[in-house]
Amino acid sequence: MNIHEYQGKEILRNNGVPVPNGQVAFTPDEAVEAAKTLNSSVYVVKAQIHAGGRGKAGGVKIAKSIDEVRTYAEELLGKTLVTHQTGPEGKEVKRLLVEEGCDIKKEYYVGLVLDRATSQVVLMASEEGGTEIEEVAEATPEKIFKEYIDPVVGLTGFQARRIAFNINIPKELVNKAAKFMLGLYNVYIQKDASIVEINPLVVTGDGNVMALDAKFNFDANALYRQKNVLELRDLEEEDQKEIEASKYDLSYISLDGNIGCMVNGAGLAMATMDIVKHYGGDPANFLDVGGGATAEKVTEAFKIILSDENVKGIFVNIFGGIMKCDIIAEGVVEAAKQVELKVPLVVRLEGTNVDLGKKILSESGLNIIAAQSMADGAQKIVEQVG
Repeated sequence: MNIHEYQGKEILRNNGVPVPNGQVAFTPDEAVEAAKTLNSSVYVVKAQIHAGGRGKAGGVKIAKSIDEVRTYAEELLGKTLVTHQTGPEGKEVKRLLVEEGCDIKKEYYVGLVLDRATSQVVLMASEEGGTEIEEVAEATPEKIFKEYIDPVVGLTGFQARRIAFNINIPKELVNKAAKFMLGLYNVYIQKDASIVEINPLVVTGDGNVMALDAKFNFDANALYRQKNVLELRDLEEEDQKEIEASKYDLSYISLDGNIGCMVNGAGLAMATMDIVKHYGGDPANFLDVGGGATAEKVTEAFKIILSDENVKGIFVNIFGGIMKCDIIAEGVVEAAKQVELKVPLVVRLEGTNVDLGKKILSESGLNIIAAQSMADGAQKIVEQVG
């Protein structure tokens, strides 16, 4: 789960990690009132969307007066911002962060992420702040420094200071930078984050070290114990089909194709999308109904797939282990009747109760195309849609 920059900064502020003063605004009037509360002669007006690259896309404005704050707020609110992370459709700006200007001497990058290969949190940092970390990794990988953190001990002071020295933080500010990193790590652990990026971390003219931006991503599996974090969720920034899928514990991700896929198991779902592409098709989604799906879940999964107007055909690919093929078949039949299915449907069943499942499908009276294998099913749905 992602949150907005202003929400991330509020979390940091509440946990003693330095950030500039600022307030969220939903209207130009609120932006002006927010600016008036700041003890600054320069204001930064920042579009708040769940995507990086806002500055390059014109979503960050420097205002030198209250009047300019209003002008920029009117310009940004309601604007569709297109960045390298939003896709060509972009995202509408519905809220702004208005914060005090900052006397920046140098920009750095600091991030925390879970390394699944070592099962450790990694502190990454670079003196190439303000740049996408992927670009730094590609062009100058030697400028990225890492510290692997023992989960029992946590981030130690010497590790934080070593990173600070490695990225050339001014010597007199090394301890401040180390304190910042220790605080950031504590927030990461306490809030069950999966990624925290500070880009840029800045050193200011008056000798402070603070987060000028804050990107948080949280582990969805831990949200049950992070009620305060869950309250920060902005559903308008998320795909409506993905929101609906989460209500039924379905793993769904929208894609750009026209073949809806319903599969049990993440690995099989990935393989199904690959084989559809192999035969010249284009998947419209990733959808894993899980190992313990009920007929009701399958019905809802069908509805979600068909709510995508780009879908011109559906491929159901089920390998029944824990999942029973007859349950899937019942769900498929029920869903097809409820939604009055008008697009081609190819079903491949294999595994537990497969004969019973096939019998349910064949006796349903519905126009369901049976497939003998995954490859056969992929070819058939591509032919039907093409």
